[in-house]
Amino acid sequence: MSSKLFIDTHAHLDGEEFSQDRQEVMQRAREAGCKAIFVPAIDLKTSERILSLCRQYPGFLFPMAGLHPEEVKDDWQEQLKQIRPLLACGIIAIGEVGLDYYWSREFEREQLAALEEQVKWSVETRLPLMIHCRKAQNELVHLLRHYESELPGGVFHCFTGNEKEAAELLQFDRFVLGIGGVLTFKKSHLPETLPAVVPLERIVLETDAPYMAPVPHRGERNESAFVSHILTRMAEAYAVDEELVASVTTQNAERIFPKI
Repeated sequence: MSSKLFIDTHAHLDGEEFSQDRQEVMQRAREAGCKAIFVPAIDLKTSERILSLCRQYPGFLFPMAGLHPEEVKDDWQEQLKQIRPLLACGIIAIGEVGLDYYWSREFEREQLAALEEQVKWSVETRLPLMIHCRKAQNELVHLLRHYESELPGGVFHCFTGNEKEAAELLQFDRFVLGIGGVLTFKKSHLPETLPAVVPLERIVLETDAPYMAPVPHRGERNESAFVSHILTRMAEAYAVDEELVASVTTQNAERIFPKI
């Protein structure tokens, strides 16, 4: 077990990519220093599946429930109606929710309506939000500002933006940025952007496993043990030791997700 304990705040460990070796993946994570993994949902089916999975590993796996923007289709209202009761079943956050206009704006209005509904859940339940945003930061910020004073907080997941975008998101002072494997990519500007405008106290670590594996595993299936590479690169970027990065980001996760 590593002396640098960290939390992977975003790993799709329920996915079929892990169906053959999920136990081994969790064991490697523990050996690398991972003390907890937060598991986001993308729709009703995964919300239910994640609840079941996390009950098998109490104290290590922690479930979320929510409707991902790319899963917002014609049945989004019915899905939300069935997801809502799950929030009383040991869920630690509402997620993964947000806006995604990267591929298409076909369901733009529906995405906005679904996100607003789930933002209202956060206000009602005091559960934090795990927010996904691609090519939609202006629309996201505009919506969140209506609820800013009431929201308990959350994570802007998979942040890869510039200094101006980081500063805009950090105006939501109960939210933090989720930083993953992109930090380690050769052409990433994050090693310069983050120290310039983002205090370590506003960052949590994540993998987004099985996606976005960090260097030296880029192109492979990502897993929670690989957070150690993100942690090392972040320590280099902030010119501090890895123990400090691990400690501060873990405290941040525990602050944002009080139900863990």
